[in-house]
Amino acid sequence: MRVAIATDFKTLNPLLNSNTADGFVDRLMFEPLISADSKGDPVPMLAAQVPTLENHGISRDGLIITYYLRRNAKWTDGVPVTSADVKWNWQAIMNSNNDVISRHGYDYVARIDTPNSYTAVVHLKKPFAPFVDTFFAESDQPYMIAPAHVLSRYPNINQLQFNSKPTVSDGPFKFVEWARGDHVSFVRNDRFFLGRPALGRVEIKIVPDEDTAINLLRTHSIDYMFQASIQNYEVLRNLSDVRIVWVDANGYTYVQLNVSRPYLQDPRVRSAIAYAVDKSELIRSLTFGTQTEATADIPNWMWAFNRSVRSAPHDPLQARRLLREAGWSSGPDGIMQKNGQRLVIAIVTNNSSVTRRKEALEVQAMLREVGIEAEIKSYPADVLFAPAGMGGILQLGRFDMSVSGWFAGIDPDDSTQFTCENFPPGGYNYSRYCNPEMQTAQAVALTHYDRASRKGAYGRIQELLVRDNPALFIYWLRQMEPISVDFHGFDPNPVEESWNAWQWSI
Repeated sequence: MRVAIATDFKTLNPLLNSNTADGFVDRLMFEPLISADSKGDPVPMLAAQVPTLENHGISRDGLIITYYLRRNAKWTDGVPVTSADVKWNWQAIMNSNNDVISRHGYDYVARIDTPNSYTAVVHLKKPFAPFVDTFFAESDQPYMIAPAHVLSRYPNINQLQFNSKPTVSDGPFKFVEWARGDHVSFVRNDRFFLGRPALGRVEIKIVPDEDTAINLLRTHSIDYMFQASIQNYEVLRNLSDVRIVWVDANGYTYVQLNVSRPYLQDPRVRSAIAYAVDKSELIRSLTFGTQTEATADIPNWMWAFNRSVRSAPHDPLQARRLLREAGWSSGPDGIMQKNGQRLVIAIVTNNSSVTRRKEALEVQAMLREVGIEAEIKSYPADVLFAPAGMGGILQLGRFDMSVSGWFAGIDPDDSTQFTCENFPPGGYNYSRYCNPEMQTAQAVALTHYDRASRKGAYGRIQELLVRDNPALFIYWLRQMEPISVDFHGFDPNPVEESWNAWQWSI
């Protein structure tokens, strides 16, 4: 089976992945403890069962989580996957010498005991309600387990040959080669613990231009176009022998505001930007009306959604009023100025997405209408989203606003983006937003295991996001995945398209 992906990869090490493309390809080779099915319900992978209060996998005080591992899972060199792998992978994520992009959830762990080869007992420092759906699971940073017996000898994992040639793995497919900028190849792992995969080979082709990818799909030169831009919906839906699979993700397209930047520290300026951006127009022009306008981050199909929250309507006059209240006045060229400085901001996005490039241009025009000049800088996705140690633009804060998207996990946990302790590097709070009220609400959401308490906390979190505008949530994601009608078994979960790749056939 052949897949087209718009961007090349920074690494094939599952502990260093930093975007959905990395996660997709890593998942062909490596497995987590817990995954999720297409409905978002947790399912065991390397673990033999999902820990719950009912099966005593979670202690009554929420501080001990016990994982029983499958006894038939082996690495491709024949070594069993054991609790030692779980313990070392946690230690590797917590190792400050490693360029992991997030330690959220893993930093709640006090220690891991391994009473035998197939039992890992995780002791938490304090209760963390999303833990089972975070720890080597389908979180907003879905790490998979890497082979400890191969990697544990190194002081760090940042520059290893393994990162570009992972010859030992435990997933449904085995690595063959990575021709950078062109393709990555895999062959079937006949000893995969969930059964022999139906596909004999998978080819991931790097195709930066989406028009080229569409032509390849049209001519049956590829079988799947990974996360196609919605901009191409009209073309793709009319292709013969192509089926579009829609995935309701806990995700969204948004405009992030770096609140540490001088102009954006003022909440009135951020609110003015919220009034300037016309969400409904962006949805019409970018998505052909296929997406749903977002209020805050949590989509309307999730249990934690707050139906009473309303985000700022499109109102350029109100935007200008707010800018004047903040001390800005219109200059001779129509751009707001203060103390001799023009209101100019830098918008970044990734050049591999047709939709995001167009969205950045439209946002630029909307801001110009209210007197804000925006300069657009486009980067390859593997640079924009890279860890700080690899020069990542978002991780290093080298932007004022970004046009991008976000895929969260199957839990509504959004603390990795909006809490003070998750500032980069080592976190996803690219907006650098830190607010005591948010911290209080997040503490309730993260430490209470009952749904009623968590729902109330997430309701407050959504209110704060709309009030403070560290990000403008444009629309919730129904991800478009165009596949050949010959491709069977494709059943993506809300986080990872390749979670069940052993069941694919062509």
